[in-house]
Amino acid sequence: MYDYLIVGAGIFGAVFAREMTDQGKRCLVIDKSSHIAGHIYTEAVEGIQVHVYGAHIFHTSDKEIWEYVNRFTTFNHFINSPLAIYKDELFNLPFNMNTFHQMWGCKTPKEAKEIIDKQTEQLKDTDPTNLEEQAIKLVGPDIYEKLINGYTEKQWGRACKDLPAFIIKRLPVRFIYDNNYFNDRYQGIPENGYTSMIEHMLEGIEVRLNTDYYAVRDQEEFRAKKTLFTGMIDEYYNYCFGELEYRSLRFDTKIIDEENFQGNAVINYTEREIPYTRIIEHKHFAFGKQPKTVVTYEYPATWKTGDEPYYPVNNEKNDALYERYKELGEKENNIIFGGRLGQYKYYDMDKVVRAALHLVNEVSEKANSADI
Repeated sequence: MYDYLIVGAGIFGAVFAREMTDQGKRCLVIDKSSHIAGHIYTEAVEGIQVHVYGAHIFHTSDKEIWEYVNRFTTFNHFINSPLAIYKDELFNLPFNMNTFHQMWGCKTPKEAKEIIDKQTEQLKDTDPTNLEEQAIKLVGPDIYEKLINGYTEKQWGRACKDLPAFIIKRLPVRFIYDNNYFNDRYQGIPENGYTSMIEHMLEGIEVRLNTDYYAVRDQEEFRAKKTLFTGMIDEYYNYCFGELEYRSLRFDTKIIDEENFQGNAVINYTEREIPYTRIIEHKHFAFGKQPKTVVTYEYPATWKTGDEPYYPVNNEKNDALYERYKELGEKENNIIFGGRLGQYKYYDMDKVVRAALHLVNEVSEKANSADI
């Protein structure tokens, strides 16, 4: 019997498996996919590390987490500086003085603030009730209409008026000429790809791929004292309270016989009429100079049962439903839920690592208390 059966070979499962193995526990990691690393899986195409399931940039201000992941790989110094195209106009992201100059022609922070203050004056004493109100209060209607509205409605599959205000609060706004999307101190991408990082995390640990948990959980060879489940918590309980909502994605990846297709790693397309949200050119994550290039068109998609879930739709209705599933999970003695799908939470990668380490400590403390 294993000490832990870990369902899912993504970053959460890999961190948990590594830590428990280092504590002397016997772990088995299974995944229904044909590869490890979950949605951060990368593979080499034309000598380029391709982010198969969309762009992933590791960023954190947590020094301990940065040092932890650097145990398993070497990161480059990539800085995420996306661009946005609206019709025939090109804008820098995140919203900064370059964006404001491109939008209004202003050159100083004072000029930009005056324009935004004038455009948001009527909303300054209001409490936004939805994403549209929050966005306009934050940056005004000009930026909202060109750079937020269409992109967001494509991404979430619903009108901005029907989305919660907190979603837009993730977007940085700064009055300096700085195109670095993240404010975090540490940022980069593994030089050999994320798959290599997860491989190193799982060194010496038994991993079985193409293995569906639901098909094998009653088989003797998969028996474990405890199971960490990183899949969909509502699916685990056979949707007994109903389905949680997720958003899905579709990727169209092409090899192009030219050295440089768009000159940047990520360009967003913010018009509602253009069906994809962004084009990713993977070689620019690693400053590549290969003779060919690989690009991915990313299309948001409505999730339905059987599709690949990419991120939860955290609104009041879904969060309340998740709490009911969470209560079921807390009554279990031999199963633990973790990760984006198991905890129904949008996590950046550093927060996934932190959450996995926290769970390891929590589980270990309970085990030690039981032994006393």
